[in-house]
Amino acid sequence: MRRTVFFISDSTGITAETIGNSMLTQFDGVQFDTHRLPFIDNPAKAEAACLRIKTKYAQDGQRPIVVNTMTSRALCDIVAGSGALMLDVFAPFIEPLEIELGVKQSGAVNRSHGMVDFERYEARIEATNYALAHDDGLDVDYNQSDVVLVGVSRSGKTPTCLYMALHYGVCAANYPLTDDDLDKLELPPRLRPFRSRLFGLTIDPVRLAQIREQRRPGSRYATLKQCRWELEQADRLMRRENIPVLNTTHTSIEEISSKIFEYLGIERHMY
Repeated sequence: MRRTVFFISDSTGITAETIGNSMLTQFDGVQFDTHRLPFIDNPAKAEAACLRIKTKYAQDGQRPIVVNTMTSRALCDIVAGSGALMLDVFAPFIEPLEIELGVKQSGAVNRSHGMVDFERYEARIEATNYALAHDDGLDVDYNQSDVVLVGVSRSGKTPTCLYMALHYGVCAANYPLTDDDLDKLELPPRLRPFRSRLFGLTIDPVRLAQIREQRRPGSRYATLKQCRWELEQADRLMRRENIPVLNTTHTSIEEISSKIFEYLGIERHMY
């Protein structure tokens, strides 16, 4: 079975896409063709979206599904004219909130991801710059760090650091364990003062070899033997030093980040 899904928003569409994809994962055996339509914030754009959905309906012969986070009822009604199954993410919550707060919703468009708080926005930019400057041991001044990820090369440290910085404003650095570190089975001196901020990442050796082969085809660095040795040594080192470790093989960066925050007691809210 194959169905078409549209994520529609008067802003970036990130919320609609995130929630929509989470719902779709619950339906095994169905293949979804997804399309994101952001910034549907006026009637002309809503009419164009409606026409696109209608056209897809006629082509497929099956009703498209729309995951919608538009706040304007008028725009929602225009898109609903397409005949699609409309899943309004905000609808179940607006009326109870209006009753509880004693205030009617404004219906203002394009607010979900607006740059409302400039201080928090600047914090994200600063944290992102920090993550880039402290990537792969480029800068080892970890005094401003909230967390320092430790692991062998290509175990998921960099994308996790950038995710934590971009979405939570967390200053995350990462340190790649080298052959020298792994031979000695000792925590590098530059990391010792920050032991309480260390968190280890590991990965399945076969998967690591596949990732490295894409980066450096035919190299010793990418051989399964080398990957297994590095991961075994890293595991010994982190167990000896009592560093918490998470396997990233089948874990998303969102889940990795949440588990790191929980373990280290970092309380930040997504911006």
